[in-house]
Amino acid sequence: MSLTKENVLKALSNVLDPDIKQDLVTLNMIQDVEIDGNHLSFTVMLTTPACPLKELIKNDCLGTIEKYLGKDVKVDITMSSSVTSTRSNAPLLPNVKNIIAVASGKGGVGKSTVTANLGVALAQSGAKVGIIDADISGPSIPTMFNCEKEQPGIKKVGDKNLIIPIQQYGVKLISIGFLTPPENAVVWRGPMASSALKQFIGDTEWGELDYLLIDLPPGTSDIHLTLVQTVPVTGAVLVTTPQKVALADAQKGLSMFRQPQINVPILGVVENMAYFTPEELPDNKYHIFGKDGGKKLATKFDVPFLGEIPLVQNIREAGDIGYPAVMKDDVTAEAFQTLARTTAQQIAIRNAQLAETKKVELKV
Repeated sequence: MSLTKENVLKALSNVLDPDIKQDLVTLNMIQDVEIDGNHLSFTVMLTTPACPLKELIKNDCLGTIEKYLGKDVKVDITMSSSVTSTRSNAPLLPNVKNIIAVASGKGGVGKSTVTANLGVALAQSGAKVGIIDADISGPSIPTMFNCEKEQPGIKKVGDKNLIIPIQQYGVKLISIGFLTPPENAVVWRGPMASSALKQFIGDTEWGELDYLLIDLPPGTSDIHLTLVQTVPVTGAVLVTTPQKVALADAQKGLSMFRQPQINVPILGVVENMAYFTPEELPDNKYHIFGKDGGKKLATKFDVPFLGEIPLVQNIREAGDIGYPAVMKDDVTAEAFQTLARTTAQQIAIRNAQLAETKKVELKV
């Protein structure tokens, strides 16, 4: 087979994306094909910068070129990425590719910790990330990002005032915690909290984002309904701990998103505090809250298991000082980086296989 662009694409049509199960050419992932003598260069445009199968795809391309076009072809492959989206015609937040709800049925399972570290890990991979702290009465994000005393700016665009989000560790942030004194309680009825969330979504200058994470309060409340009624949500990540009481509440949260009138895809389950590992014995695991509860929940409802996060003292310390654990070099950083890769992977699969989530038209 001669070295032409047509034959290159024909050869690479034999390489499948391992997640989406379609070939790279059909998925328009092969771009910028250039041929100079026996030198071939092209770009593989991945569906996320956090792709966990980057090297596998690259090696499959090299092997296929050698098989169909010969061993004497010198190949130069650039691995790039463009995050996929099903929100191309969204009237609200049109430049935000994916809106991800991070939820839990029960409080105290570490949902905000997971959100913060997931956001930073995605940003470390090269993605553009934002976080909305939607827990109006118990905002945690300002503390976890060490910016409690920061105040967002205001920018006038036309006749509208837009909030400029705080930026920290490569992530754009907005929270009621930036707008009220830290020591003051926010005692608001549901409609007021819902109005604040709508402002965070529609009156904030988010710009272009690959992922906007929504750190939801525990349970199934007005805030959850406001979110799905305001914007089409790409998918939901459920955070739980292994013990029975947390799993029972997480199951309710999962069921809420699966209700026919809401119908938000479940991207997967994260098991936080999966096991305790003492810092001085990093290879030891003690399952003090039970074992594999999150995995069993994911299996029961036939949804992906995104990963498990250990119960390690430095995660708590990192949250308290506002320096997310994923920014360190240890077992917890590795766990959150793995979570970012699996979550991005499931978002890409969801976008390839499912239609756009519709904004909920629900009167309750």
